[in-house]
Amino acid sequence: MPYWVTSAQFAGYYIGIEKGIFSRHGIDLEVIPFDPFIPTRNDIENGRADFSLLWLVNAIELRSQGVDIVNIAQLSPRSSLMLLAKKSSGIRKITDLNGKRAAIWSGFEMQPRALFAKFNLDVRMITIGSSNTLFLLDGVDVINASWFDEYHSIINSGYDTSELVPFFFADYGLNFPEDGIYCLSGKTRSDPGLCRDFVDATLESWEYAFAHPDETIDLVIRIAKKENRPVNRSHQQWMLSRYRELYIPKGATSINTVLRPGDYSNVGNVMLNSKLIPAITPYDSFYIPYGSRKVSAKPINNQTGK
Repeated sequence: MPYWVTSAQFAGYYIGIEKGIFSRHGIDLEVIPFDPFIPTRNDIENGRADFSLLWLVNAIELRSQGVDIVNIAQLSPRSSLMLLAKKSSGIRKITDLNGKRAAIWSGFEMQPRALFAKFNLDVRMITIGSSNTLFLLDGVDVINASWFDEYHSIINSGYDTSELVPFFFADYGLNFPEDGIYCLSGKTRSDPGLCRDFVDATLESWEYAFAHPDETIDLVIRIAKKENRPVNRSHQQWMLSRYRELYIPKGATSINTVLRPGDYSNVGNVMLNSKLIPAITPYDSFYIPYGSRKVSAKPINNQTGK
């Protein structure tokens, strides 16, 4: 079960089904379409979803609510989230945000609040949905964005990268890892082989997706159109390329599926201090690693030139 609509950010699963990779690992995989009206915990608790892709912050929150999920592989070690400003606003460094207005997605206020508190900044947060309009029309000075999605959308709206100033949360001590594979802890005991095979098949599928970007994007577009969802080839190409860099950071040779203890405690402490959770689950009870292979870093033929 993915956490958002069909796009290249889940391309590994679509191409893994299409090329029979999951089947070769003995798994008949179905991707459950995202439905904003069905809470994630429902599909996990009732067994409709055997495995879920979640951001760490959301998984910690579900665990605190009594959903006995565990992380079996952490695919991305770095947060893609940033605050984005225009140079025309006069903002150049983090302290320049003081006294400014920031458009923040509903439900994603925690990282910005923690950042503003860390640097003692007085920033007025304006709650928004997923639109960039307020930022584009200068209604706010700053907006939160993900590197693989909204950042590219703003560039496509007519801005050159030299006109923008990104502030990645990870660069300011607030690295909230994103894509992790989760399941109920009972599954790790009742069927550890399935957990291992699912992680291995996932890594092999992403390896194929990164090595065959054109074929992968064609498939993503085909599925999205079948679901009557708007889709843009250039944007999907950007997304897949950025995902490769998020999953296999510069200097790395493969996807390292380890959930780092420091990242876990960092996110947990921010949530605890924000009174979003009553306590932090011990690391060894939350992270139970599976999988036996890694994805190698191969060049990607990216037509965007980015």
